[in-house]
Formats: sequence, C-alpha cells, structure tokens
Amino acid sequence: MKKLLMLFSVILVFSGVLAFQKVGKEVLVNSAAYIPAMCYTKTKDENGAVHNPCYACHTKGVEPNYMDDTALQVDLAFPEYALKNRWKNLFKDRTKQVSNISDKKILQYVQSSNYFDEEHEIILKSSLPIDFAGYVPDCYFNFDSFGFDHGLSGELTGWRAFRYYPFLGTFWPTNGSTDDVLIRLSEKFMKDTDGSFSLEVYKANLAIVEAVVKQKTVPCEGIDERVIKIDLDNDGQLGIARSVDFGWPDKKMKYAGLARDEKLAGGLYPVGTEILHTVRYIDWDEDNNAPKLSARMKEVRYAKKTDWYNYAELKESYVGELKGTYVNGEVPMVRYNGNGDSGLQTGSGWVYQAFIEANDGSLRPQTTEETEFCMGCHSGLGATVDTIFSFHRKLEGIDKHKIDSGWNHWTQKGLKGLPDQIINYRSAGEKREYAFYLENNNAGDEFRGNEQIMKTFFNEDGTLKQGMLDKLEDDISVLLFPTKKRAMQMNKAYRVIVKEQSYIYGRDATVTPPKNVHEELKENADSGVKRAVY
Repeated sequence: MKKLLMLFSVILVFSGVLAFQKVGKEVLVNSAAYIPAMCYTKTKDENGAVHNPCYACHTKGVEPNYMDDTALQVDLAFPEYALKNRWKNLFKDRTKQVSNISDKKILQYVQSSNYFDEEHEIILKSSLPIDFAGYVPDCYFNFDSFGFDHGLSGELTGWRAFRYYPFLGTFWPTNGSTDDVLIRLSEKFMKDTDGSFSLEVYKANLAIVEAVVKQKTVPCEGIDERVIKIDLDNDGQLGIARSVDFGWPDKKMKYAGLARDEKLAGGLYPVGTEILHTVRYIDWDEDNNAPKLSARMKEVRYAKKTDWYNYAELKESYVGELKGTYVNGEVPMVRYNGNGDSGLQTGSGWVYQAFIEANDGSLRPQTTEETEFCMGCHSGLGATVDTIFSFHRKLEGIDKHKIDSGWNHWTQKGLKGLPDQIINYRSAGEKREYAFYLENNNAGDEFRGNEQIMKTFFNEDGTLKQGMLDKLEDDISVLLFPTKKRAMQMNKAYRVIVKEQSYIYGRDATVTPPKNVHEELKENADSGVKRAVY
C-alpha cells in the first residue's frame, strides 16, 4: 500500500521537497491543492452501481512516462491530509446568484476581451510589473491559413495553433469551458544552419516534434527536404516529404537547421518547447446555433520545458528507490519549487505558470496555491506525454480544408463533423474513445452531473442509446456541445466564482452542488472498480 500511496507524491523522488502550510510569504489554505476536485467523485452510487471516470487520467503511461497509476482506479489512496475534500465551492448552491444575471448581460461580458485592448495590444504586456519574473503573453491569436500566429505588424510570433481531440470529461465545452492550445519551439528550431529564419525549417521541426512525441510516423505538409537538407520520409532521396518517418532509436533522427544537435528522444519534447493554453467562457454562434470560443479568457496557462532528463533519470523519478520519501511511515504531501509569478516546477523539466481573472474581470497572475491546482495533473499521471495532455492528441490531417486538419485554430475550423477516434486500449482492445468513456463512466462528466448528456445519451435504465452512439461515431459535437441554456448557466456560475475570487475552493462552474462527490474519504477506500482500464 505504501507504493500505491506514493503515486500521489511521486514527484518527491525528484524534487526532494516536503510540504508545509507556508510557502515563502504565502500561507496555503489547501496544502493538497494539486489533487483536483474530480478525484473526490463517488465511484459507487446509491444503488451500488460502479462508475469509473478515473481511467481517463490514471492509466499506464507510455515510455518514457513510467507512471502506472492504474491502481488508483481501484483504491482511493490519498495522503491523510487530503482525505477531507477542501474544494468547498462544490458544495455551494449558486441558484440565486445565477438567476440575478441575465443571458444578455453574461453574453456581453464573455464577448468583451480581457486579453486585448481597443488597439488589439495585449493588456498584460503593459499592466504587468517591468520586473515580472514569469512569461509575459505575446500571442496575438491572429492566424494565417497554416495556423501560424502573427503580430500587429505581420511578424511571426512563433506560436502555432493545432486542433486536437479534447481530453475526456472536464475539457468538453458541455462541461463548462471552451479552450485552445498552441505550441512554440525555441528560436534554434526556426533557423537554418546559417542562423537565418526559415519557415520551411520551422515547419519541419514542428513535424519532427509531432512524430517524436507520438512515437510514430506522421503525415506532414509537403516539406521541401532540399531546403532543410534532411530526408524526413526516409525514402533515400531529397524531395517533397509528405510524412516524417519515425524509427528512433534504430533510425537516426535529428532536428533541422540550427537545432540539428539538440537532444532528441521518443516521447520527449525538446528543451525550450512552450505550450500556451487559454481557457475561455462559452460564447454563442447564433447563425449556426452552436457554442464558440469567447473573447474573454478565464485563464491563460503557460508551460515551458526548461531542462532535459533522459529515460534513466525519468524512470528513477517515477519508480526508483522510495527511500527518503516517507516521514515517520507516512507519505508526505507534495510541494513544488517556484512560485505563482515565475511558475512552479514539475521536477521533470517543466515550469507551469498561469493568469486568471481578477474580480474586475481583468487577468492577473495566479498565486502559488492557485497554480498548484495545475500541478498534480501535469507532474505525475499516466495519461500525459512529457507532462502535456494535448499535442499527442493533435489531428493529423494535412489538408487545411478538411475536418481533420491539424494545423488550424478552433476559430478557423471547429470540431463539428469530427468523428470519434479509435483508441487501442491494452486492457480492452480498440474502442471509440468518447463512446467508451460514456460506457465506463455511465455519464459525460467526472461528477456525473451533466443532465443534458444523461438525457441525450442514456435510457432511464442507464443503458446507452444506440442511435446516439451512431451519431457520435460520425460527429463528436453531438456529445461535446452544450445547449445555449446550459452554456449560459455555466458562464454565470463561473462569473460568480470570479467575483468571489474563491478559486482556492474550486473552479467548477456548478449551479447546484454535485450529488456524487465525497466530502470526506476513509483511508484506503475501495472504489468498487474490479478491473482497471488502461
């Protein structure tokens, strides 16, 4: 059981830092803020039926993610301190507060930008202190047809948007937010060997990173190998490559241009990689009667890979010696180096930082405790690839006009018409991913509180409606899109949390308290799940 408990504090092996209530000048209200609210979901209902949303995150990682936390699907193993659910916002009824906000008022609010000023300049660039230690937002969300972002003068910022399959549950728009993700590599990856900028080199390196992260051969967008001087498709000649052949380490792979000597290994991003993730309200497209990304941002999340760790070092950090990770026989709480401004360190080479809405709706840096909210999911889960959730889920289509086009922003092409993808689970074989989630969770969110999905996809006896599964197979929007009424209710509920500035007690946009949540857990409680899914 000690080894199982270790899963919640695996990062300690690497950081060697214990938890205390006080971090610098900041006192933490919830020292277990890195354990998300979803982990307190009741997996057994009042009728004794068992539900398993846990497999989405707690799974067997793909090397070099050596985390195998499938056991957490079976045993609800928490550090003693974390047995009490401190996400108090889950237990608040916001019905009255939400009813006082009109649809018109909330739409006006979410349609007004808190990221750009009237001249389309980034507000945080001028509002942050000159000596601010963290990332200062520099993405203009001004994309060309290939997904590259451009500044006000037309210059490339290096950011590139990609479309992906939204991660299970929480990140579906029907559960509260819209979002987008962008990637940027360091300047070396944008330059030819002579140090001059080369878009062809940058495209090639982004394609190579995709192949490396996914650890498979991937399609690419007609890259001229004669320019980059690398045989990407490994066909023995330099021409126009339509794919990046992955065969590391058997086949020698390297990055293009000035980055040719940068470290490369399957499943790992190169040092200097940046990921930008904005979380937004749900705006409404009246013409198409569908949700869309709002101009207003709830959060601007940022991650950067700052250090390289090889396979052996990563393996040691996850499953190495447990000596020194227990204090008086008890598993200690996790604490992360860093702070809210400069970011918190995962212990595996990444730094995470974010901005969140202030009471007046502007964006401000997160506190250390607010940033710890992000850390548990990004520092010790089997579901991630090198701590990231999104890029290995990128769509692989290379025709920008088709629904499966990968290098686009959601504002350029949405997800309506995108088919449910097939995933090969080691424990269950090939399954349609979203349909399989509904089957295992018997609901469409971790708290099993999304009534829209329950009514649309489930019969009264709890079985799935085959007709809806057939529609889902061809179009995931029938599951992921909320109704306008639901979208506005969730927008209003989150606005209440913003006004309270009560993020340390939870960020879930619930109007009434979810019924399927533990207020307190017994030590080593049994989830009821008999067979883990991975």
